[in-house]
Amino acid sequence: MMLGALSATAQQKTALSYWFDTPVTLKGQQVWYGGHPEKWTHKKPISAGDTARNPDSDWESKSLPIGNGSIGANILGSVEAERITLNEKTLWRGGPNTKKGAAYYWDVNKNSAHVMQEIRDAFAANDWEKASQLTRKNFNSPVPYESYAEDPFRFGSFTTMGEAYIETGLSTVGMSKYRRALSLDSALATVSFVKDEVSYQREYFISYPANVMAIRYKASRPGKQNLVFSYAPNPVSTGKMVADGKNGLLWDARLDNNDMQYAIRIRAINKGGSLSNEGGKLTVKGADEVVFLISADTDYKANNNPDYNDPKTYVGVDPLATTHDWVSKAEGKGYAQLLDEHYKDYSRLFNRVSLNLNDVDNANDMPIDERLANYRKGAKDFYLEQLYYQFGRYLLIASSRPGNMPANLQGVWHNNVDGPWRVDYHNNINLQMNYWPACTTNLSECELPLFDFIQTQVKPGEKTAKSYYGTRGWTTSVSSNIFGFTSPLASEDMSWNFSPFAGPWLATHLWDYYEYTRDKKFLSETAYDIIKGSANFATDYLWHRKDGVYTAAPSTSPEHGPIDEGATFAHAVIREILLDAVEASKILGKDAKDRKQWEDALKHIAPYQIGRYGQLMEWSKDIDDPKDEHRHVNHLFGLHPGRTISPITTPVLAKASKVVLEHRGDGATGWSMGWKLNQWARLHDGNHAYKLYGNLLKNGTLDNLWDTHAPFQIDGNFGGTAGITEMLMQSHMGFIHLLPALPDAWQKGSIKGLRAKGNFTVDIYWDNGRLTKAVILSGSGEPCQVRYGDKVKKMKTQKGKTYEVRF
Repeated sequence: MMLGALSATAQQKTALSYWFDTPVTLKGQQVWYGGHPEKWTHKKPISAGDTARNPDSDWESKSLPIGNGSIGANILGSVEAERITLNEKTLWRGGPNTKKGAAYYWDVNKNSAHVMQEIRDAFAANDWEKASQLTRKNFNSPVPYESYAEDPFRFGSFTTMGEAYIETGLSTVGMSKYRRALSLDSALATVSFVKDEVSYQREYFISYPANVMAIRYKASRPGKQNLVFSYAPNPVSTGKMVADGKNGLLWDARLDNNDMQYAIRIRAINKGGSLSNEGGKLTVKGADEVVFLISADTDYKANNNPDYNDPKTYVGVDPLATTHDWVSKAEGKGYAQLLDEHYKDYSRLFNRVSLNLNDVDNANDMPIDERLANYRKGAKDFYLEQLYYQFGRYLLIASSRPGNMPANLQGVWHNNVDGPWRVDYHNNINLQMNYWPACTTNLSECELPLFDFIQTQVKPGEKTAKSYYGTRGWTTSVSSNIFGFTSPLASEDMSWNFSPFAGPWLATHLWDYYEYTRDKKFLSETAYDIIKGSANFATDYLWHRKDGVYTAAPSTSPEHGPIDEGATFAHAVIREILLDAVEASKILGKDAKDRKQWEDALKHIAPYQIGRYGQLMEWSKDIDDPKDEHRHVNHLFGLHPGRTISPITTPVLAKASKVVLEHRGDGATGWSMGWKLNQWARLHDGNHAYKLYGNLLKNGTLDNLWDTHAPFQIDGNFGGTAGITEMLMQSHMGFIHLLPALPDAWQKGSIKGLRAKGNFTVDIYWDNGRLTKAVILSGSGEPCQVRYGDKVKKMKTQKGKTYEVRF
């Protein structure tokens, strides 16, 4: 694969790539979304009940995703007319600026706190049906989750920014050597082919430093670029396309639902030939080479303290000004400098971690869809297993960088006005799973957008906590958006719509970040108040029963089962956030009074229970069904991602957790297999974890390596990458555990650059299924305890020094 203007060093780093050798046509655009927006006037947006399919199968399973955390694009690679789907992370419908105004958006919390005692009295009287009815009727809101259920739609949805087309005047007749590739090492997508003895090459990347997408078209002979660039807008917006100087276009538009302004600015730079921007298109004739620069922005501005009376409380950016600045600066630099800056920025993150399994290389080079097809038939492919691991890291860098929102249910890639689960921030595992690999795979900067997002949830979440539950602190619910939405939704189906501990789960990520980075300034200035507020919420929520036991009444096991007086999941999350808060307050020397309350709650919270099948019970009653293969395994939160169940510290509970996983089976949706992969790794069963990894690749992965539920959602990719890391190293129990779940299949290998809690960077080498050595860099000079099998070594360390460990 040619890398054009990349430096010689960059050109050598192409081992991690995947490619297709079949062109993708434009047949999907007529059905799904493309150059004919009038089709949408007669199409009902998909609903929450219509999420098991995506009619645009080419986009979902064949496109190449590129992104910089703010702008996302998918490359389809058609020879006749390139199709590029476009996204900007903050282009959302809904919010307080919908047509009915701020009150319509914000005044949705029910004042249900007074019902909490009545529910608990019902539990005490063993009237569980009454407790369930009271919960169903009082702990929802008037806000529906489906875009067609109200007008204007106030919860909103992440929406497409439209599509770009580049017509080439070529056909596939006589075409050969087609290849459409994505290099993970350079975050560069390419399309190449030969037509009439001319070699054509296209390159695509999205620069984080420049915040522009750059596209270059060139050929082996001069004068061969005859291109027409056009833009198909989002069909639920009103705008205009105007010329931008002599070589550019500007789309200035507003969403119909909430008046959000957004802009897309395109520039073309041609070498040779002619260029015009008449008729809302960029037309190039007879050029030797053409570069297109695209940038996009919205008027959205995050707000940690929203004004509930101001419909424009999240408005504060001029997208016309920002896009003009970005594109003009990029044009001044030129393509080669943009590509070099992009590569240096990206590789600084991506190259921190390398994985080698069984000394495999890419000698057996084949298209990714063929690789997966062979793997599904049982072929061994360690390169594919390496590739998927690094693809997860690639996706995180591409969809989550500081300065914008975190990765959503589809990262940053979406090709519809509305989409699966509104393509929102789902807080009952999905958003959390997106960030499981961030710190462990040495991408801690990529988690910062999550913390910025959590901060936007705190103030609205305080109102939700007080109104619904009568507590201090803050929380959020199952679904949130970029406009501070923290309430439950309209449904009375509490199996999914009642999730009061979504907030505490999110807050645990801030403590984990501190654990990995030992950034005390971050803990003091950013994390602590959020953790404290979450711990106070959890403490106040607990029901102090007459027998002295504290339970989370009412609670659920998210998306599964009945209203309970104390679901295992809720208690596990509460334990985690209280442990975090206690440790944080001790480190900072703050809030001794609050700490006593947190410690008291930890002493009295209902313990884990083992049921009649030997399973860790999911609810307070022993009602688990061993034939139930539900995708959510919420009651194992303490095993993973938590730290209160471990084969080393709580072997009985670990054994009971294993029974649960055996009952649930080794199948499920993609993200669920990703979660179970992590859980089997935490049980130190490498072969079973490897089986889940294989099932994830075979049954939960699309041809372009995207995870599928179905449909595509990105959390399974991140869960898979995190799970492989857990197989090779764990540090959540206070020590670095080397190769805790190494499968027999990976007899030889190495992984370099992992991060362990305590701010250690770890390289691990093994051969014949046994550890040969580990190299540990101490980032903070803390004591280090290392475990391999049953052997433990303890050592003092100095900041900045490296230590070699052998057993």
